[in-house]
Amino acid sequence: MMRVDEGMDFCRKKVVHSGMGILSGCVAFWFALFAGLYSSVAVAAGADLGEANELFNTGKYSDCVKLAETAIAAKERDEEWPILLTKSLLAVGRYPEAQEAATEALKNFSRGIRVRLVAREAFLSVGQTERANGMLQEIVELLGSRNWAYRDPPNLVALGQAALLLGNDPRRVLDQFFDVAKKANPDYREAYLASGELALNKGDYQLAAKAFQEGLKRFPEDADMHLGLARAYLSSERPQMVKSLQAALRFNTNHVPSLLLLADHMIDAEEYSSAEETLARVQTVNPWNPDAWAYRAVIEHLRGDTKGEEKSHETAMRFWNTNPRVEFLIGRKISQKYRFTEGAEFQRRALAFDANYLPAKIQLAQDLLRLGDESEGWRLAGEVHERDAYDVVAYNLATLHDSMEKFRAVTNSDFVLRMGAHESQVYGERALALLQRARTRLCQKYGIEVSKPVVVEIFPEQNDFGVRTFGMPENPGFLGVCFGSVITANSPASQTGHPANWEAVLWHEFCHVVTLQMTRNKMPRWLSEGISVYEEKRENPVWGQEMNPRYREMILKGEVTPVSELSAAFLTPKSDLHLQFAYYESSLVVEFLVQRFGMQALKNILIALRDGTEINVAIETNTVPMEKMEKEFVAFARERAEQLAPELDWEKPKPGAFAVGDSAALPDWATRQTKNFWELTQQAKKLISEKKWEDAKRPLKKIIELYPSQTGADNASSLLAEVYRRLNETEPEREALTRLAAQDADAVEAFLRLMELGVSAKDWKAVARNAERYIAVNPLVPGPYRYLAQASEALEKPPQAIQAYRVLLLLDPPDPAETNFQLAQLLHRAGDPAAKRHLLLALEEAPRFREALRLLLEMHGGPRPAKENAVPGPDPKP
Repeated sequence: MMRVDEGMDFCRKKVVHSGMGILSGCVAFWFALFAGLYSSVAVAAGADLGEANELFNTGKYSDCVKLAETAIAAKERDEEWPILLTKSLLAVGRYPEAQEAATEALKNFSRGIRVRLVAREAFLSVGQTERANGMLQEIVELLGSRNWAYRDPPNLVALGQAALLLGNDPRRVLDQFFDVAKKANPDYREAYLASGELALNKGDYQLAAKAFQEGLKRFPEDADMHLGLARAYLSSERPQMVKSLQAALRFNTNHVPSLLLLADHMIDAEEYSSAEETLARVQTVNPWNPDAWAYRAVIEHLRGDTKGEEKSHETAMRFWNTNPRVEFLIGRKISQKYRFTEGAEFQRRALAFDANYLPAKIQLAQDLLRLGDESEGWRLAGEVHERDAYDVVAYNLATLHDSMEKFRAVTNSDFVLRMGAHESQVYGERALALLQRARTRLCQKYGIEVSKPVVVEIFPEQNDFGVRTFGMPENPGFLGVCFGSVITANSPASQTGHPANWEAVLWHEFCHVVTLQMTRNKMPRWLSEGISVYEEKRENPVWGQEMNPRYREMILKGEVTPVSELSAAFLTPKSDLHLQFAYYESSLVVEFLVQRFGMQALKNILIALRDGTEINVAIETNTVPMEKMEKEFVAFARERAEQLAPELDWEKPKPGAFAVGDSAALPDWATRQTKNFWELTQQAKKLISEKKWEDAKRPLKKIIELYPSQTGADNASSLLAEVYRRLNETEPEREALTRLAAQDADAVEAFLRLMELGVSAKDWKAVARNAERYIAVNPLVPGPYRYLAQASEALEKPPQAIQAYRVLLLLDPPDPAETNFQLAQLLHRAGDPAAKRHLLLALEEAPRFREALRLLLEMHGGPRPAKENAVPGPDPKP
């Protein structure tokens, strides 16, 4: 254990040799040593000071300015007054006056640390960067000479904030400054705000949410706390974020940071008019807020209003003409619209103002990676990680880069397909062939040429996909994402529980390549997603989405989102169902546009978007006025909903209608004749649960008769197939499963069972067809390849059989000797010298494998003995 005198020597050494490091050395030691001595009582404040804080925290900034000026004029000696005055002047955009107030405060409070932090903000607001940086150096010098004077919670928090600005270890700052301050005075709000802000700045949103939730227990009406929680929810839970923003604005209607975040959200939702109204609210409080003018510049950029953008940009830089945050913010929002080239240019401008502005550097790194400029992108990410080891995004990317070094590339002139080495061997060529087919068909259909090779990266780990795609390991239900010339996708290996057809996913994502490049990334999300889902169905009728009972109900209940608001439906869906419905509705809009106005009208809309036309104007110019179009679409959607099994009764029974009660006998609803979909489904489930297989046929057959296209969980075809299987009625079981397999691209259980039944019936075409269907969902299990090889041999397709056996060997089959032998036979017949290698591998595994020994003799020119004593497979090992 270090003695007290040793600690003092340590502090002296820090002052002499490394003044900037004093915060993580001397202060850490002394604050830890005296943590138990801190008073739990805040600095005493008069009633007027309490009133002033209340005015500031509720958004009455001008009143707070007057009260603070009065107190300062009356020679009040509490440093809280000039701090409040400066903060209030900054809040209302009176930046030169804030700088003057801060300058005066420094004269009167020459040893104040908190005053210097606020003064730093004031100096930055008017572009006095050197003077602002000088405040941090002065804090270091004060601490070196008077560290004993700054042990109270307010100064602890201020020192922690200064330590972060100087690049000190965030974990130590949290533990030895902010947490100590909270322990010393649990009612000091700034300690909670500082802890949450630290976590937000490092990208640790879970920790941030925890900090702000802890603060809200003590300060439930604090707008800053609610805003912090909203920011923590921004990347993962948008509906909860909106609720937190509403709470913040309820307690402070002039809370500029909350209004700015709300405008940011509206821009994401493409609600530009609403965003402008919100920014106007900001500017009634602070007419010069740089972020507000930056957001206006973003909206004008997206609208193609060059003059408006230039004016807003100039206004944003009015008081600080080298402010890197303005360029960073504009670029980040433009990149979020997938316009990465333009976004990257803004980040380069930000870094030209301040080469050490890390938010711009990590954003530029991500922009470049999404553009396929990987060399510079990875380098920049590495630089940020080296400078700030606690930046979560930079750390994640650095770690991912190491993992991706092990990937293998499968390439041709049009694609660079990167996958795990094992997966690339198993289905890399198949994936590349699919992408090539998509490129040929979709580029021809939409009349464009993809100018450079498209990069496609398939990740066996969901977290790696999340980091490459979003910068964070969280993967909120995405199967794939396209950035324009780069596609990222989850591997089938990462899809446990709910496997999806990876071929459909790649087709969908390449369609994004076509439409994004065709429009130069100037298209709303709903249209991009709608076209991709629509084109899935055009390529393969079982891909994409179909009308189902839940969608039918939503449409007929009037839950169709207006076309002009569809992008918002992706951003803040009420549930996962509503998000899936947004994809389906978007594809339905595209189908409507093509049916009603023709494919050329759709392409003309995309061309108009490319030329900078706003989406509603582009649609109206090439179809009909938006109001008329939306009415026609609603009618189209309702007609499609009503066409779903029109002879079924779709009225939902009242809650409790299917109660069984205490009686062992079947209740009335379980046996009566009906056409109600819900009642028929419950009847079938009830009878199946009681193993009344014969009786269960009746409701299931009725559903299939009236709703033959049903898919999804517990669909009638799969349930009826199970009933037939229990009754050993094989042929009807095949018919039921065949019907389902022709309608559901993800029905792997049906595909597997059909392969088994096909082998028994020697229906080799069915076996091959269902093996291919299975592989399109999960190519990483051996079963379907064994069936495919067997079927290909029977159908006299040696090349397909050879390929299937080769892949099978990569998947560690349970009988490698038999697999190698079968492959050796096929290769020998084809005259391929690789036959001998596989034959020897078979014999290495099973030395007494008689058929293999006979084939070996034949290869060496000897006669092949008769087969009377042959065994069908390898002998067991001795």
